[in-house]
Amino acid sequence: MDRIDEIVSRHAGREWPLLPILHDVQAELGAIDSAAEARIAQLLNLTRAEVHGVVSFYHDFSATPDPRPVVQVCRAEACQSRGVEAMIPAARAAAADRVRIETVYCLGLCSVGPNARIGDELHARLDADALARLVEQA
Repeated sequence: MDRIDEIVSRHAGREWPLLPILHDVQAELGAIDSAAEARIAQLLNLTRAEVHGVVSFYHDFSATPDPRPVVQVCRAEACQSRGVEAMIPAARAAAADRVRIETVYCLGLCSVGPNARIGDELHARLDADALARLVEQA
């Protein structure tokens, strides 16, 4: 719990620090389990239910670590209009059990979709082959 205490202390004095804290805990520990939720709640003077409600609402947070690389594929309307839905089966086949494919809704590149993100790297103007290659390289 020392790492959680350190993360929370880095956000001391910040207004509405819960989301940044949760993102940091997820990044550093790989997950936000019930013990982490309880400790964060205690340190922020919130109920565990309040913290759990935020954790369970956002898809960015998980209760158990998943070491697989993640490819986030935008499936918002602009990317749908450019054919992203037809690309998903090939991406899932390329991923098999080695890569996790996550749906996101808007990566902010609507004019150059379909798009995907791996880590902090954005990829635009994808077709089925390009997306499958990205997944294989992840």
